[in-house]
Amino acid sequence: MEKLQKLKDFCSFLNMLNVQSIRADFPILNREIYPGVPLVFLDSAASTQRPSVVLEAMDDYYRQHHANVHRGIHRLSEEATELYEGARERIADFVNATGSCQIIYTRNATEGFNLVAYSWGRTNIEEGDEILLTEMEHHANLIPWQMLAKEKGAVLRYVPFLEDGTLDLSTLPKLLTEKTKLFSFTAVSNVFGTVNPVRQLVDAAHAVGALAMVDAAQAVPHMPVDVQAWDCDFMAFSGHKMCGPTGIGVLFGKRELLDAMPPFMGGGDMILRVDFEGATWNELPWKFEAGTPSIAEAIGLGTAVDYLNDLGMDEVHAYEQFLTGYALESLSEVPGLRLYGPASAGQKGAVTSFTVAGIHPHDVADILDKQGIAVRAGHHCAMPLHHRCGISATTRASFYLHTTTEEIDKLVAGLHHARQVFRL
Repeated sequence: MEKLQKLKDFCSFLNMLNVQSIRADFPILNREIYPGVPLVFLDSAASTQRPSVVLEAMDDYYRQHHANVHRGIHRLSEEATELYEGARERIADFVNATGSCQIIYTRNATEGFNLVAYSWGRTNIEEGDEILLTEMEHHANLIPWQMLAKEKGAVLRYVPFLEDGTLDLSTLPKLLTEKTKLFSFTAVSNVFGTVNPVRQLVDAAHAVGALAMVDAAQAVPHMPVDVQAWDCDFMAFSGHKMCGPTGIGVLFGKRELLDAMPPFMGGGDMILRVDFEGATWNELPWKFEAGTPSIAEAIGLGTAVDYLNDLGMDEVHAYEQFLTGYALESLSEVPGLRLYGPASAGQKGAVTSFTVAGIHPHDVADILDKQGIAVRAGHHCAMPLHHRCGISATTRASFYLHTTTEEIDKLVAGLHHARQVFRL
């Protein structure tokens, strides 16, 4: 434990984030899950908690500014539109898009992949074309392409991962060919935590004339993301994984691609003109946003972006790397525990997935829950990855900017207790 104490002292010395002050921003962290049992929330990879400023921004919209956007000339509609579009501009700045027209509001990252598969894919993918994915993809970046490939007669190929949870990049020359039309991959694995070399993968796709799409659901909330530096053609992420509300996500796309794509859905607000014979589509980004949008949710996401910007994404990333390193070393002390993914915090996001010999992951999670510790157990919407590892499920603890080393200590103590319950 001497080394762990040195890590604690190192974190305190750097003062990367004022974590206790941050924790005060999240009302739910004051909750007792059971009488006398405080919440230890270690499930941020599934969905993060929301700070008060996000809740207040959405409440203020409903109390003071609610009206439909883009469709009225009265004061409330103008205020709502300004708040809604202002959030889009700040989100564009957050990922360094060249313009807010490249930011398409979706319900979540999953809808972003489906939008590209439906609109770009059904226009550009033909029989015999190939779509390249990786073996560590979330179902959101797998099922839409399976559906498209089945419909079009296309072929899916996969970049395998190595035993350490990193991609086998040596296979890229064989997998990326003139037949490849799209390479869609995760920036950070939601199971292994592996941080993939995004720009290298994008460049490899472009070298054979393919487009590159990035699943950034586990990246945008945790580290600085620059779509221009990545040079990706599309990128999707979700608001609820970055201190924002559910029901709102973002699809980023290069403008020339979005301009050429047909609409995803038809209805109000995605048109400029309609007559009985046909319609003319609206400009970007509204061409892809049919119907009344999630106005309050977009405003909440814009406020979440402001909150993260105020903290500083470099600082958030540095603190989470410290936490991950602390967790990896602490968890290694639990007998029978096997960690999945890279062994170095420098190669990982704030995710640790593991199994404990002799205890099913669901039982681990249930025992931890009785101690107020919220983790996730199951396949984490990545069944093929687990099958490839020869297991059906893992327990996953994931951290965020409000996580403390004391909470990780409680996790480790809870795992020791689980082994005692099972008499291991």
